[in-house]
Amino acid sequence: MTDPFVVVGADAAGLSAASKFRREAPDRDVVVFEKGRWISFAYCGMPYFIEGRIERISNLLSLSPSEVDERGIDLRRGHEVVGVDPDDGRVAVETADGDRLEQAYSDLLVATGGRAVTGPFDVRGKDGAFTLHDMDAAAAIDAYVADPDEYDPGRADAPAVDRERVDRNAALPAPETAAIVGGGYVGVEMAEALAGRGLEVHLFQRSEHLLPPFGEAVGERVEAELEERGVTVHTGSPVEELVGDGRIEAVAVDGESIAVDLAVVGVGIEPNAELLSGTGVELGEGGAIRTDEYGRTSLPDVYAAGDCATATHAVTGEEAWMPLGLTANRSGRAVGATVAGDPTPVGDIVGTAVVKAFDQECGRVGLVEEKEAVEAGFDPVSETVTAGSRSGYYPGAAETDVTLVADRDTKRLIGGSIVGPDRAAVRINTLATALEADLTVPELERLDLAYAPPFSPVWDPVLVAAKVLNGSLEG
Repeated sequence: MTDPFVVVGADAAGLSAASKFRREAPDRDVVVFEKGRWISFAYCGMPYFIEGRIERISNLLSLSPSEVDERGIDLRRGHEVVGVDPDDGRVAVETADGDRLEQAYSDLLVATGGRAVTGPFDVRGKDGAFTLHDMDAAAAIDAYVADPDEYDPGRADAPAVDRERVDRNAALPAPETAAIVGGGYVGVEMAEALAGRGLEVHLFQRSEHLLPPFGEAVGERVEAELEERGVTVHTGSPVEELVGDGRIEAVAVDGESIAVDLAVVGVGIEPNAELLSGTGVELGEGGAIRTDEYGRTSLPDVYAAGDCATATHAVTGEEAWMPLGLTANRSGRAVGATVAGDPTPVGDIVGTAVVKAFDQECGRVGLVEEKEAVEAGFDPVSETVTAGSRSGYYPGAAETDVTLVADRDTKRLIGGSIVGPDRAAVRINTLATALEADLTVPELERLDLAYAPPFSPVWDPVLVAAKVLNGSLEG
């Protein structure tokens, strides 16, 4: 092989890098090792598959192995990279058949992603208890929720699916009551999904409001929406134990036991950085692999991208770890270009994220909570306003809550959140752009945003919030 570019991991960052590299450096070889069978799947679409909005699990696949092969990429599934020797420029690989081989590299990208955190909850070997961080889990939950006499095995139609696991869960009695442990992205989306499948749903959150990174205003509105839709929300209620031998029977919380026959644990993720253990690589925020502006690690010719790597926060200028989809795809593509000879920065991040809770659309960006803003060295001033999403006389207008956070001394916008039922989430992109451009609140207030009754009032909710916050900064 000629100057091989070796990639570990065949999802967002890994295949984005390999594809970009292949286009830019057609004379060099690129090998992608993936320890499992799944590649290039839409993690964020899994709750909607479980809900039934998406008909087949194959609809969540972006690239098939044959399509990857057509791009000239040497994809090797069932090959786990178990060691890296940065001195010799080689990786050790174990195959699904138990064979062991070594592969030389000229450049190496570690794109191993992250894994679900289970905390004190052991979901292994307990029927009806799941985490949701891979496609086999999504297929298994979908099968478990269905009535055994009505389950359509064609829903799990991808060749990579763990058919034995799916069939086993499909044969079990359908659950009636679900406990979701954790009120973050996965928890809120799964509450909607399982309620949509007809289950009685309990959502447990350790802190006092849901979706902590989105701020209190969003959390309160989402809680009200979930309750209105029949989900029982337990805030300030850390789950102590998953109860049951063989199959989940209950969750223990606040000294009592609540009977359930399905539990989904969604208490966070952590980076898969162990591959580089013992190499002397530098780790950073959250235990992720520390990288520079081009995705380079502290090891020669070794890069990292996606959920296992750090990035630079555009507001604080400091190292951050925020595992999000666009971040992974963008950083992988940039690394692919850099390795091919076109140095391309991976880009800063501001934690732009959106989530849906039934009819409520939620968005957040930057530093939203006062505590994190203070810890970053800012003197935060925050205002929350409620404004119409369209002209009041136009059908469909709805209340939209906008929270903006600024630094008192510089008047610089440092964060914000939005929630509402009418195209609220997409408005967060205006704030993301403002943060990337280092706009002050007065500059945000003067933006020339579009107006037409079906889309926005004359004063968009973002501009209303900027006007109110600017008044507070001047007061």
